[in-house]
Amino acid sequence: MGKEQPNNPLHGVTLEKIVTRLVEHYGWNGLVQRIDVNCFKNDPSIKSSLKFLRKTRWARDKVEDLYISTFERQSPREESSIWQSKEK
Repeated sequence: MGKEQPNNPLHGVTLEKIVTRLVEHYGWNGLVQRIDVNCFKNDPSIKSSLKFLRKTRWARDKVEDLYISTFERQSPREESSIWQSKEK
């Protein structure tokens, strides 16, 4: 279980952390607009969302994809070119 996964952007990120960060970033209403599932609509909570997402693979896949597209970091090459242009 301790295998390295350098190409997996979710390696080491728990589902709870994913949902929490997305709620902090978008809010529950913003999540519903992006992923239309009842656990984000009706009396939403982290706990109820985790329970649903752990049982429902397609919904979890959508949440994970949204997390990656929202918080994916730029590659080191892109970051260094941004800093170089700011220094000039």
